[in-house]
Amino acid sequence: MLTAIIGFLSQIIISIINSTGYTGIFILMFFESCGIPIPSEIIMPFSGFLVATREFNFWLVALIGTLGNLGGSILAYYIGYIGGRPLIEKYGKYILISKHDLDKADGWFIKHGDATVFFGRLLPILRTYISFPAGVTKMNFKKFCFYTFTGALPWCVLFTWLGVKMQHNWQLINSKLESFNLLVVAVVLVTIIWYVIKHLKNRKTY
Repeated sequence: MLTAIIGFLSQIIISIINSTGYTGIFILMFFESCGIPIPSEIIMPFSGFLVATREFNFWLVALIGTLGNLGGSILAYYIGYIGGRPLIEKYGKYILISKHDLDKADGWFIKHGDATVFFGRLLPILRTYISFPAGVTKMNFKKFCFYTFTGALPWCVLFTWLGVKMQHNWQLINSKLESFNLLVVAVVLVTIIWYVIKHLKNRKTY
């Protein structure tokens, strides 16, 4: 099932980039960064393959991918900034998120927001969704943009380079990452379960 979905996404990505060139890279990376699960692990390696065939320029591909990441991240940031906190304050109790939790998240982003955004951009799955909480906690916008750009750039450079090296075998890159992606998902799920159990215990205490 998962393989079929990835294959379907790959065909869409290939079609868009083949049809629209650099613009397609920007649009796809933009969507990937504002929460739509379009894997950059496919977008950038395929673009790297096109660099190997001399259809694209390496550094232009990496830069456009990074700018697409930044653009999509800014949109997700502002969605969180404008509507995220009021929405969570109103309905958060239904998913065990209190105003106290939001205040703690604010404190976390004040102290560690730079590193959170930067390193979040270097992790599969998390990189797609890190911008929304940064907006909810109203992280400094200039810092957010700087660390988003500097975190996305090495990711785009790496996966473009891998596409160049792998050439016709570029699709193997995503399959090789599946185990690591599953590990990230497992860590996220364990964290969510721990959070739910902890908050349910606190509710019983009070």
